[in-house]
Amino acid sequence: MEELRKKKGIICDMDGVIYHGNRLLPGVREFVEWLHREDKSFLFLTNSSERSPKELRLKLMRMGLDIDEKHFYTSALATAKFVSSQAPGSSAYVIGGPGLITALYDAGIAINDVNPDFVIVGEGNSYNYESILKAVKLVNKGARLIGTNSDLTGPSEDGIIPACRAMISPIEMATGKEAYFVGKPNPLMMRTGLKILGVHSEDAVMIGDRMDTDMIAGIESGIDTVLVLSGVTDRDGINKFPYRPRLVLDGVGDIPDMNGCPD
Repeated sequence: MEELRKKKGIICDMDGVIYHGNRLLPGVREFVEWLHREDKSFLFLTNSSERSPKELRLKLMRMGLDIDEKHFYTSALATAKFVSSQAPGSSAYVIGGPGLITALYDAGIAINDVNPDFVIVGEGNSYNYESILKAVKLVNKGARLIGTNSDLTGPSEDGIIPACRAMISPIEMATGKEAYFVGKPNPLMMRTGLKILGVHSEDAVMIGDRMDTDMIAGIESGIDTVLVLSGVTDRDGINKFPYRPRLVLDGVGDIPDMNGCPD
């Protein structure tokens, strides 16, 4: 714990770590106060692509936390950056929320449902059978298939729900084409996170609730890893994987709560 508290840069997942749906998790307020009090460089790095940093800030404000937009980085932003670097000025058919569409617009990617260069899938209410049919048709015509993240499921107030990887699977199976996923655990997103924080990997820690994205992302990027049991992965679930996080905590509230206590 002492080693964790000495880290200069804190990269923290949101869903299952900070909140479930519209419910703030226990200890989060104290954790955020600790981040500010200790003058930590911190970034909320989320695989959710549905909301923009401004919308995430407003969501946390409704829960009583005021955090500047600069502290948020989403898989939508990472996807837009990747697509624009691959094909500047290209176009895409998008199944996803406003945060993804806004990020693509800001990166100079046009929305196109006729002959796009890419089909991009994220979370959102625009996902339906008709949109799947359209995506399959466009991928079969040559559009490249991109997923904002590889999460199969995600936590919500009502329990576990399907996420991007599950939603894009019918398109992959119908076309025989594999999607490229940009969000965690893709090192592209982690490297960008470190660059935003302005810290080296050895001075950073990844705090998350998923073994298959958060923890492997930290391990493969050379970043210290802390798994919290407030989201998708429970203690039994850790044993399904051949790798381990360095620390396992009940939630982020354990970090400031134990400050000053013997380890």
